[in-house]
Amino acid sequence: MGLFLASVFAPLPYAPTTPDTSVISVAPNGSHWFGTDANGFDVFSRTIEAARIDLPLAFGGVLLAMVIGVPIGLAVSKESWLSNIVMRGVDALQSLPLLIVTVAVVALAGDHFYDVILAMVLVIAPGFIRLVRAGAVVIRSKRYVEAATATGSSEARILRVHVLPNVLNLVLTQLTLGVGLAIVVIAGLNFLGVGVDPPTPTWGGMIFDGAGVINQGQWWVALFPSLAILVVISCVNLTARVVEDLTQAR
Repeated sequence: MGLFLASVFAPLPYAPTTPDTSVISVAPNGSHWFGTDANGFDVFSRTIEAARIDLPLAFGGVLLAMVIGVPIGLAVSKESWLSNIVMRGVDALQSLPLLIVTVAVVALAGDHFYDVILAMVLVIAPGFIRLVRAGAVVIRSKRYVEAATATGSSEARILRVHVLPNVLNLVLTQLTLGVGLAIVVIAGLNFLGVGVDPPTPTWGGMIFDGAGVINQGQWWVALFPSLAILVVISCVNLTARVVEDLTQAR
């Protein structure tokens, strides 16, 4: 969150998309804190600016996956032929290689920002569906749900009043973990040159550029965007653990 707020509000020392050919491949120093790359871009400015691209894509994709996955998970928690078909489809999606699926979806759909979000939904929504369904099946076996069914409560009311509130802790935990997964996938897409076109800075794209010059001793180009990804994923995983502890303590 701090990286995103910095990318939005903090003044950057250099324009992240305007190279300066007089400072090509400069090591970190007092003027360029993270150094510059082979094109003369300031690595610090681009690392911060990349958060404005990567983090909204990650949060947007996971939130949309949650909005789609949670209702489907609740709907298929009641045993039927349709729920069996849906779950077999979920199994099929989750059995596919994650990165290959996202690359194929984004490339075939047109390689735009919203295509990345679509790919996030396809790979993350099945996790919400499976988790919510598993939790809902347990809740449905409780006596108070059976009593509500016996007294004539509608299926929609049972899901809204009895099931959904009791699986929200699972949803919140999956939401935070999903953000970390989405950031890794987006970085992987950008590393492969899919999703966002240069010179727009992205962490994955910067790591790709840095990987090509590490053998020349220019370690800083790839190091700092990699650290940014590491910090963000560590923070969201910590948040997921805190959310899980808080919901279990209720």
